[in-house]
Amino acid sequence: MHNQVESRSNRYRFARCLSSRQFIKALRRIWQSAIAHFIKRFSPIVLAVFFLAIGIHSVTAQSTPNTARPKTILISLDGATPRFVDQYLANGVLSPDRGLGLLKSQGISAQQNITCTPSLTAACHIAIGTGSTTANTDIDANSFELLVSPLGRTISGFSAPIGGYSINGPAPSPNPTAEPIWIPLRANGKKVVTATFPGGDGLDVTAPGLSNSPIIQPASQRTVDYTVPFGAFAGVSAKGFSLTAANFSPAPGTTTSQLNVLPEAAPAAALSKLDAAGKVSYSPVLQASLNDTFTVGGVKYDIRVAALDTTNDSVSNYDTLVFFDANQGIKPGPFSLPSTGPAYVRASDQTSSPFYLEGSSNRAGTAFYVSNLAPDLSTVRVLRYSANYIPRNPAVLANVDDINNNVGFWADQADYRLTERLDPSFNAFPDAELEAAFEDQVRSFVDYQTRVALRAINQVPNADLVMVYIEQPDGSEHQFLLTDQRQATNPADPNTIGAGQDQAKIARYQKYLQTAYQAADNAVQRIIDAVGTNSEGKPNSNIFVVSDHGFTTFHTSVDIITLLKNNGIDTSKVQAVTSGPAANIYINLQGREPNGNVSPQEYAKLQQQIAQALKAATDTNPNYTKDNGGRVPLFDKVYSRPLPVDPGSSPIGTTTSDVIGQDAGDVLALLTEGYNFDGAQSPPVQRLGDSPSTNQVLSVSSFYGAHGYDATIPNMSAILYAAGPDIGRGTLTQIRNIDVAPTITQLLGVQSAPTVQGKPFNLEG
Repeated sequence: MHNQVESRSNRYRFARCLSSRQFIKALRRIWQSAIAHFIKRFSPIVLAVFFLAIGIHSVTAQSTPNTARPKTILISLDGATPRFVDQYLANGVLSPDRGLGLLKSQGISAQQNITCTPSLTAACHIAIGTGSTTANTDIDANSFELLVSPLGRTISGFSAPIGGYSINGPAPSPNPTAEPIWIPLRANGKKVVTATFPGGDGLDVTAPGLSNSPIIQPASQRTVDYTVPFGAFAGVSAKGFSLTAANFSPAPGTTTSQLNVLPEAAPAAALSKLDAAGKVSYSPVLQASLNDTFTVGGVKYDIRVAALDTTNDSVSNYDTLVFFDANQGIKPGPFSLPSTGPAYVRASDQTSSPFYLEGSSNRAGTAFYVSNLAPDLSTVRVLRYSANYIPRNPAVLANVDDINNNVGFWADQADYRLTERLDPSFNAFPDAELEAAFEDQVRSFVDYQTRVALRAINQVPNADLVMVYIEQPDGSEHQFLLTDQRQATNPADPNTIGAGQDQAKIARYQKYLQTAYQAADNAVQRIIDAVGTNSEGKPNSNIFVVSDHGFTTFHTSVDIITLLKNNGIDTSKVQAVTSGPAANIYINLQGREPNGNVSPQEYAKLQQQIAQALKAATDTNPNYTKDNGGRVPLFDKVYSRPLPVDPGSSPIGTTTSDVIGQDAGDVLALLTEGYNFDGAQSPPVQRLGDSPSTNQVLSVSSFYGAHGYDATIPNMSAILYAAGPDIGRGTLTQIRNIDVAPTITQLLGVQSAPTVQGKPFNLEG
């Protein structure tokens, strides 16, 4: 590959050495020779047609305007892992000529992209967007505590202050230890777009648990030229409904009137011309209540469902369900986004239908999915997805409404609650139906995020930097990364490891992973299509595709609180906040916590006790450790907040290090691969071979894929692919995710912020 790069570069150098006049003369001689040869071989009629076509093409080409397009686009595919991309490109799951394959062939790629520690989504995206480590961004997890908040009040890493804040007050930091890439870019007159990229949300950040908390990071630092925040949960979780024919009765006149369904005896010609609110029904319309009432955005909804038979085959076979709010009825349309009217769903399509919650103050919506619909209605199974919305942050409200009105309300992302059966209403559904609904969400949500990105690009076509976030394949890898013999294929049965694994389920899950990567890859290609490619196939914009972290399997869930208790630690004196396999353990320190019960003199002793307990914790069950000598330490890394050299100048419990940021725990601990704080079932399921115990620390997990481990672990490597007019071809052995931001600022001719710790990598490959 490198030889090809050198050869191509030499040809370009030669072409540039020719003067414009010499080059034009050479082309003219070649053209004249070709025309003479052409005239000798072809008849006058053929020649006339040929030159007419040439003339038309020339006029068309000259009349095409120069299309504005972003200079640089940064796309993050959450959880995309190099070994999976390589595998799928090699076996044809992903095309070498589209998406990631196109970028790889036309540009540069990295064999290893070292991400942040802990390798968690919020932390690593902020590291990508700032070029700084997690200790400097002060965001080391998806959930943690601020030192100024009461113990037990957490903040999301996605909405925490980037680069820290002043704990005196609290107040915005006068000297942030990290800052988003868009701050220096915009200060130098560059235009930036963030399409659901973490940190770009227009949010005024406040401290949880403080009454009338002051703003500790203003929205101005989290707002760009076009800002779309990531969506939020509207308070209503997904739910399943199982009905039979007994639940249905003839629809009342108001329903048939609103549907404008003609009488069954109406002539076929009249039925075929029906063009009103709903569908034609060749059998009497039936109706049922889902007994699904909820309130979102100040409005109460009561969901009803009508059954239609849309096939003119003289047989009563219901094939379509219509979902509507009883309080508002079935409106005829046409509808303007975000409005959708009733949701019409056919089970055979295996596709959900969006349902806008009309009148909700937060402009929320949901969707309905029909997983089973017997023609005689003897079996009807329906899923109503969770309700979601785009946060209506005042600083970016115009952009939020633009997305709502032109793309639609925030769609449902892949919901782990379905496949893990976290609501009792899902227990009536077979695995295949819940998995099919999850796959519907994978496809529809990636499509939605892609359309959001394309709308953002359309609104600022001459942006210097567009930052795009795509949630897949992360969501699917968490649920379906089932490749380790120690993973129980039935989470409720510890015997389903090793020889007891369900091979059909493993094969099925492999296909779901492929679907996730294909959906993410297609999102990349659609963005490439939006900016176009040159004659060689290179994108017309410089496109960087990264991920925040890699992925690995885990087989065992760890109960951190029970572990601490078993080691004699008083858990009223500590608070453990976990994100995946990472734990921030906070000591309830007097003078730092509002209700602190640990004296400064006791702090160091308790901190040491916690660290020693974690370092000593092991797994000795041979069903899970025999390939590692029979004993595996549960924790791979344990870091302690440094004690101050001079307590007078730096109060105890506030000092930092190159790993421990201002708001990290007093002990930060990362589990060993194969173990995770998430995934514990209620009640816990004992692992095969473990001794029964009421103080059980280890148990069978409810899902399979994880990240959040030490960044240097090979499986945690992120991806990097880049191609465009300013990017050469080749392979980089190793980069770091914190190198992406300074590479982009250098490409755009702007000096990086002084807080940036990464270094630009070689764009020539």
